[in-house]
Amino acid sequence: MRQAGRYLPEYRALRKRHGFKELAGEPELAAEVTLQPLRRFPLDAAIVFADIMSPVPALGIDFDFEPGPVVAEPIRSAAAVAELPEPEPGEVAPEVIAALGHVRGALPAGTALIGFCGAPWTLAAYLVEGRGVKDFPTLRAFAASQPAALDDLLGRLSRLMAGYLVRQGEAGADAVQVFDSWAGLLSRSDWERLIRPHLQSMLETVGAAGVKRILFVQNAPHLVDGYAELPAEVLAVDWRMDLAALQRRHGPRRAVQGNIDPAVLTAGPAAARAAAGELLGRVDRVGHIVNLGHGILPGTPLESVEALVAAVHGEPG
Repeated sequence: MRQAGRYLPEYRALRKRHGFKELAGEPELAAEVTLQPLRRFPLDAAIVFADIMSPVPALGIDFDFEPGPVVAEPIRSAAAVAELPEPEPGEVAPEVIAALGHVRGALPAGTALIGFCGAPWTLAAYLVEGRGVKDFPTLRAFAASQPAALDDLLGRLSRLMAGYLVRQGEAGADAVQVFDSWAGLLSRSDWERLIRPHLQSMLETVGAAGVKRILFVQNAPHLVDGYAELPAEVLAVDWRMDLAALQRRHGPRRAVQGNIDPAVLTAGPAAARAAAGELLGRVDRVGHIVNLGHGILPGTPLESVEALVAAVHGEPG
């Protein structure tokens, strides 16, 4: 989870010369950042360096990072939604597709390549609210006052993301992960009514193209069982969830991914090893992809990452 980034000194050196938007927007730079962690650690997969907002320019939407996404003109009406274009597949984040191709050619045999996107609701959160804020009140008000406009927006985003993920698979991604970071804002009934149909449609389209799907839901324990019913090969959850209980409820129909608390790694290599051992002792290893429960934190010592990978691979130390 966010394996490339600010905890790596070589990434920080690049950031002194290039802004985040430039790193994500230039295929060669994005490929370099993607490969940096693989040069340090024997990771089983590379995660392409991009942002969930990377496809948004294809909709004619201007945004920047301050440091999170900030949309210049938030979408607040049915008319604004109706004005959004339906871009051709090749117009959607071509830099990410190119970066995947560069990385695919550079990876050693046996190392997987993972692409990703933001879920329709999570993208809508930024497009409507305009930026990340606590509980996204404008988004929730928009859902209540203009449900038809929200449904139109989510439909457009689900089609956009489905095509984007299919193209990532065509470019060499072995699997793609869908991040629904803000699903937990909704009740189960509102989620079923507003969100589920769009996620279902998007995931079915991606699966029909033969692309393996990982579905990540963040801070939404009341929704996890609903997400587990959606068509995806892997269900990924944050560190708040009991992964072993989730695996018992929904295995062997799908694999699970996660879910070590990323803050544990900032405590040092001994804590990282202990967390890995505790998780592996509870979860059935068949059908389990070891990962963090969210993105690796900037202050994480390199020794903690090294210890975690060694522990998962069953190596001493």
